[in-house]
Amino acid sequence: MRTDAKVVHLKAAPEQKQNSAAGRLPVALISVRDKAAQQLRLALQTLFDNADDSLFEIADRATSNAEQNAFFEAMRDLRMKRRGIERSFLQQVFESFSKLNQYEIGKPAEPEASFENLALVQNDELEESVAIDTMVAKVMSRTSQSLSHLTTRINVLVSKKLDDKNNPLGPQQLCEYFLEACRSLGVEIKVKLIILKLFERYVLTDLEQLYAESNQVLVAANVLPELQSAQPRRSPNRPTTPGSSASRHGTGLGDAPAYADSGVQEAFGNLQALLSELRGSALPARNLPSDAIPISSNDLMRLLSHLQSRAPQQVDEFDLQGQLEQLLHRVSAKSGKSRVVGEVDEDVINLVSMLFEFILDDRTLPDSLKALIARLQIPVLKVAVLDKTFFSRGSHPARRLLNEIASAAMGWADQDEVQREGLYQKIEQIVARLLNDFVDDPAIFSELLADFLAFTGDERRRSELLEQRTRDAEEGRARAEMARQEVEHALNQRLLGKTLPEVVVRLLQEAWSKVLLLTCLKHGTQSEQWQAALATMDDLIWSVAPHEDVESRAQLLELVPSLLKNLREGLVSAAFDPFSTSDFFTRLEALHVQTLQQLNQPTNSAPATESLDQGEAAGEQKLVLPPREESANQAANQAMIEVNEEIVLLAPGETREHEPEIDLDDNDEALTQVDNLRVGSWVEFQEDEEHKLRCKLAAVIKPTGKYIFVNRTGMKVLEKTRTGLAIEFRRGAIRLLNDALLFDRALESVIGNLRSLKNNNGR
Repeated sequence: MRTDAKVVHLKAAPEQKQNSAAGRLPVALISVRDKAAQQLRLALQTLFDNADDSLFEIADRATSNAEQNAFFEAMRDLRMKRRGIERSFLQQVFESFSKLNQYEIGKPAEPEASFENLALVQNDELEESVAIDTMVAKVMSRTSQSLSHLTTRINVLVSKKLDDKNNPLGPQQLCEYFLEACRSLGVEIKVKLIILKLFERYVLTDLEQLYAESNQVLVAANVLPELQSAQPRRSPNRPTTPGSSASRHGTGLGDAPAYADSGVQEAFGNLQALLSELRGSALPARNLPSDAIPISSNDLMRLLSHLQSRAPQQVDEFDLQGQLEQLLHRVSAKSGKSRVVGEVDEDVINLVSMLFEFILDDRTLPDSLKALIARLQIPVLKVAVLDKTFFSRGSHPARRLLNEIASAAMGWADQDEVQREGLYQKIEQIVARLLNDFVDDPAIFSELLADFLAFTGDERRRSELLEQRTRDAEEGRARAEMARQEVEHALNQRLLGKTLPEVVVRLLQEAWSKVLLLTCLKHGTQSEQWQAALATMDDLIWSVAPHEDVESRAQLLELVPSLLKNLREGLVSAAFDPFSTSDFFTRLEALHVQTLQQLNQPTNSAPATESLDQGEAAGEQKLVLPPREESANQAANQAMIEVNEEIVLLAPGETREHEPEIDLDDNDEALTQVDNLRVGSWVEFQEDEEHKLRCKLAAVIKPTGKYIFVNRTGMKVLEKTRTGLAIEFRRGAIRLLNDALLFDRALESVIGNLRSLKNNNGR
């Protein structure tokens, strides 16, 4: 049968098994995702490496101090939040891929457009939207064919149908990921537009190459090989994608990125120069036989691989350099020639050893995870032998993997059953994978980094959600506490030092306090409702006070019906117990009757009776007085109490902690340490000799002055006051954990120590 050559046969794509788990991505698509994530990660790194210089140049040309300060502040904000932006961006990429084989049930309908909705769009958002549309249009003009082919191939493999606009790697989606990742940046629109321009220059420019390589991966997996795309035009000054055949060379890492500073290669040379100057004085000299022959780096890699396969589980007593010397002695004995490590490679070994000495002595890392990280010394050494930019390039996958593991372990606390913890197991898997599979292809570090970021991203989202709930709950508690204090003040202001019937005191303290609390929370202390509630309380207190004149009796008669009405409505609104309410009103009625009968003395009997008769005749609400004898008995049962202690309102089972009685100066060092704590800081509390608690400052509740600490999962574990924290600092029970990047701290420490040794030797 004759077929049209232009017809694309969809059966060419590999069919998924019917029994495959829902949402599972095909292997070929996972490869596309990982390759794309690697390129995008490097591109983002390039963006941030150049952002400082770009913003500084613009700030230098600023026409006003305010404008210049805005750019400088943006530089600072970007430096602080770059890691979070990178994580968020890549996490969104991974999430979008994971949703490709997930069915969407009950997707909400898009809201209808209206003039009201349109009016909500601010000018800044409009400028942002226009910039995005322009960027997307530029990319589409270059990559429309290759992107379309990629979308078509992905549609063959997944259940969710895509178009170019919602393709996870499409320019529209990538821009949205970046915007979402940058939400935390507190920058003006002019700065945000500059950052978007940098995103276009360093990320979107390489999309044509990304689409071409992604299509090649799918073609190799036999996914619509009939579709033929034009070869991309490679930008002359752009780096090749690591992992591609064109970019690979002897090191297995690819060429150094074009954006890397020329000083990258010089950094290792500077470290070498320091080591060379110290060799023979502060550092041991190389005592080499006269016939010594240095081994090649390839031979060193084979020896390290041999040691790697036999690395012990516990490395406390593992001497890498000693083990390596023993192997060289064996090689020398077999060959009859003295073989040694070359000077450059020996410098690398010394530097890596120094780095791991710092890491294993670092107090920030918990001991259980130190043991795991220590086993990575040989794989890290092999990477450093292959690629000297390891010491200077912050975006190096091996460095980033170490940093990410250390950051994830920040809130870890050593436990008895660490093997059951997900994070520990994940790190253990990474270590095992590197020890078993890493030979000479460092690409495995990029793969493991992407996998670990996906894992920690899931954990981070869960912990951030719980942490936010904790903050919301604490802020709610703070509002309730402030409201309770307002109610306590109002009650004590009116009751303290007075002698009143017990029923009135109980009514105000147990029942009306709830009305006041609810009113304060809903309407505030400046509202009419709050003033009305206070007025009702004042009327109640006045109504049971002794009155000796007829005028007061008439005023009381007029007041009681409205007072009772206000009291009843308030208690109903606060959902107070109706049985207790009924008892209160019964006893309160007896009090009012007693007060009225005391005023109804014989000398004034006639006028009083006349006044009552006239009131009844006018249709006023009638208050029926019981017989004098019965009222006297009820009044006798109404105990009087003196309120001589401040009223404190507590929930059932609640206790109020008293602030430690200690007088600290405002400039006290401990208070300064507390004030220097920032939200997000990790600290370690020494609870006793054996137990330590690691937690993060999640919030400072200003109304109550409470410092709220959570654990790694976002759950509240501790609450302290400012003074309480200062006391802990004074007795040395708190240690602030250094959350700077582990490898960078280690390298900085090594360089500092080498320079210090050099200076001491120069004296």
